[in-house]
Amino acid sequence: MAFGSVLSILGLVLPLLSVNGLRTKRSLCPDGVNTAINQACCALFPIVDDLKENLFDNECGDAAHGALRLVFHDAIGISPSLGGGGADGSIATFNETELTFHANTGIDDVLDAVGPFLQKHSNVLTPGDFIQLAGAISLVQCPGAPRIPFFMGRTHPVAASPPGLVPEPFDSVQTILKRFGEVGFTSDEVVAVVGGSHSIAGADDIVPNEQGVPFDQTPSLFDTQIFVDVQLRGTMFTGQGGQQGEVQSAVAGLVRLQSDHLLARDSATNCAWQSFVNNQPKLAAAFGSGVLKLSLLGQNQAKMTDCSEVIPKAIPFTGGPATLPPGQTMNDIEQACATAAFPSLATQPGPATAVPQIPQAV
Repeated sequence: MAFGSVLSILGLVLPLLSVNGLRTKRSLCPDGVNTAINQACCALFPIVDDLKENLFDNECGDAAHGALRLVFHDAIGISPSLGGGGADGSIATFNETELTFHANTGIDDVLDAVGPFLQKHSNVLTPGDFIQLAGAISLVQCPGAPRIPFFMGRTHPVAASPPGLVPEPFDSVQTILKRFGEVGFTSDEVVAVVGGSHSIAGADDIVPNEQGVPFDQTPSLFDTQIFVDVQLRGTMFTGQGGQQGEVQSAVAGLVRLQSDHLLARDSATNCAWQSFVNNQPKLAAAFGSGVLKLSLLGQNQAKMTDCSEVIPKAIPFTGGPATLPPGQTMNDIEQACATAAFPSLATQPGPATAVPQIPQAV
């Protein structure tokens, strides 16, 4: 596509205590409005405003969900044995290659939305930096989501990611944990990153002829409802070629990925999954640490500039506790963790109604 060719022409862990981190005096930026500890970060303020207002429309909607998905699909493209640049922007620069990977189905729509902004600001940010900045900004559009640090300084990608590095919805838990484990993630971190991201997400390519089908009842709120909705009893579907990839949700209007269904039930991950139910602070902290870790895959943080100060404040969590859908009781929870009882939940008043689809970005 044209987007990829334009990029080709352009050539296009946790926070580290550093000298930058010890500086606290803020100076006025050249725009005469913003201030920054590091003047190198001043050029990012207008980009942040542009993305908030013109890409995300200041809401936790389809564009914000897509930007977060792009963070993951770009960053996970690295392997100690197969290579890849990690969070380097290769999924944008070499999209003609990476979009042929089955796991990246639907990413073309995300790039179509994000691409014009990436090109517009390519004089300031490399593709890798842009994707991670957009992801950090997307999170603070969603009430309850954490504000994650942003480090600038990724070089231009030099090659496409090797195929087969992005986990898929029909992968086994063992396959998913092995893939994440190759790049340093524990099973608990996998549950936090996968479950947290699906709290504010929907499926565009799972249900035939439908887009924006939510994974939980509150797709515009970063909360723990996903960990309840997935734990309700459901029926596994078998797709083409015998591959499983979708589970009939107990809640009308939702779709459940096989990978989520299994993470909530496998002995390696089920107690971690259950532990997030109605523990919003724990989820926000674990998810924030996990996404930061993703954003630094393949990068040398010591050589990067900490521009976390440009990320807007997070929106406080204002929702209530996770609940059972109308007509459901605790007997509808498929208990999996053997060492702790599932938290007792109230049932929403009825009658039950279908969860609406997420409005698609125009």
